[in-house]
Amino acid sequence: MSDISLSVTLNPTLDFMSLSPSQCRAARALLELDQNELAARASVSRGVIIDFEKGRRTPGANNLAAIARALQAAGVTFIDGTYSGSGGPGVRLFAPAGASIDTNEDETIQYKDMFENDAPPGAGG
Repeated sequence: MSDISLSVTLNPTLDFMSLSPSQCRAARALLELDQNELAARASVSRGVIIDFEKGRRTPGANNLAAIARALQAAGVTFIDGTYSGSGGPGVRLFAPAGASIDTNEDETIQYKDMFENDAPPGAGG
């Protein structure tokens, strides 16, 4: 079980009703949470989580919002599929503001040839 405790600002515009069962399962997997732990964090019964993830029923708006908020507070962000990329709806972990993307900055290697732009003008990157 992951012990993630982050101070986050939740996305107030997230449409909780668009949270899908597969996004819920994926978010739990990323966070290494079992259904019992998610249920406890969201203050809903385990049955609500089980039925939702199996597609048996969609929880009421309050329960669905509580599930989404619990997952966001634990460190995931939801991708609604309208972002500029392919793949459709999903989830991903996010890093707190100011956090390095490197796990250990002492192990970061930067090669001199990577500092030089060898691409033609307008190539991007």
